Amino acid sequence: MGYGQGINAVCSAVRETTYGVVPASGFKKLSFVSHSLGEERPLIEDDQLGFGRDGRDPSYDVATNDGDIVVPVDRDAIGFWLQMLFGAPTTTELTASQRYQHVFNSGAAALPSASIEIGSPDVPSYSVHRGAMANQLRIALSRQGMLNATVSLICQGETAEIPTSVAGTPPALSGPRFAQARGVITKGGVDLGNVVSADISFTNGLDKIETIRPDGRIAGAIPGATAAAVRLQTRFNTLELLNAATDGTPIALNVGWGMDVGGSNYALNFSLPRLFLPRPKKPIQGPRGILQEFNCQASGQDVNKMTATLISFAPSF
Repeated sequence: MGYGQGINAVCSAVRETTYGVVPASGFKKLSFVSHSLGEERPLIEDDQLGFGRDGRDPSYDVATNDGDIVVPVDRDAIGFWLQMLFGAPTTTELTASQRYQHVFNSGAAALPSASIEIGSPDVPSYSVHRGAMANQLRIALSRQGMLNATVSLICQGETAEIPTSVAGTPPALSGPRFAQARGVITKGGVDLGNVVSADISFTNGLDKIETIRPDGRIAGAIPGATAAAVRLQTRFNTLELLNAATDGTPIALNVGWGMDVGGSNYALNFSLPRLFLPRPKKPIQGPRGILQEFNCQASGQDVNKMTATLISFAPSF
């Protein structure tokens, strides 16, 4: 038996046909950076009186398995997580060079669940997190560094410490990573300058179905109100965003990245057609540049769906 090491850890996932039931096949191997998944059962202190000062045995409370998985924002595998968040995309083949455009729209009536296996082959030990549903996706933008996404999951349960993988040897779903340095933010189709950093997040507002069950686990999760938020930190040299915040006019914001692989262009773009900006302060904290921070909220009202568009090498996820 060896020592488990993060560099050798593996992640495989498959969408479920029936919520909470691990499929026998169809897994794909996915890259990840870190995770905090795992079923927890806290202890409840016994409250009986009349048996002296020494406490009696505690009881186990209900099971929870909520956590995050941090994944690279790449050309192909990010599509799996986008489908978890938004539901199935509308897919179009663009050219004979095997490029596919996948358009994910917010507000789907139903969302998929997945079984996610995390393994340490050195030990060996594998855990399967079943009934996993994506509640939120967050991406931080900066001028440099690795581009990662944090996916917050709500799972039904975990089958832990399995000595062999239930995924077997699945095919890898991966591609080259998008780079922070190739990011672009546009307002109304025009590059938005002087953005120092930004964060974008989408939330499904999942509502746990907490029924009384003998296993202490949830029965599922129901999609609630969708929401999107953007934090923009900008250098103060124009009234463009401040004016939009003051008069309450929503702006159309797009955030995206592109890459060229072998002469073919690939891209990931998030479109927020109705983004509302709050009026911010402009604090001065020294002799250097003045920064403004806008914590914005997006609306998908009427036909203004919030969308993610991925141009990928993979035809499906």
